[in-house]
Amino acid sequence: MADKVRYEVEVMIKTSAKILFPRLSTPDGLAEWFCDDVDISNDNFVFNWGGSEEIAKILNKKNEQFIKFQWEEDADSDYFFEFRLEPQAMTGEILFRVTDFASEDEVQESRELWEQQISDLKSNIGLG
Repeated sequence: MADKVRYEVEVMIKTSAKILFPRLSTPDGLAEWFCDDVDISNDNFVFNWGGSEEIAKILNKKNEQFIKFQWEEDADSDYFFEFRLEPQAMTGEILFRVTDFASEDEVQESRELWEQQISDLKSNIGLG
């Protein structure tokens, strides 16, 4: 497996953690913007995209603050993807940060994919 590099995508969203977090941490919420469908099997999230299936487990979670997943294929590594919410007291917005890993030549493409998915998420909650 080629080495991957860590990168982050950040966007400010004018909403609350109470509204946003369920869309990052539940099968129904994730299916609204991240993939076509999500099931839970043996405490793993099974993500479906047009017939293709990827399995991830939750590594850590703190309600309304963050959720950290690891793809099954990365199980023997330090690679993960994480959704983190940081409320901004001055503006009332949420800094939504996605941390992920990709091979160096795929970081830009991966960032663009996350930006599109975050755009879908914002539309889903009525902000797009």
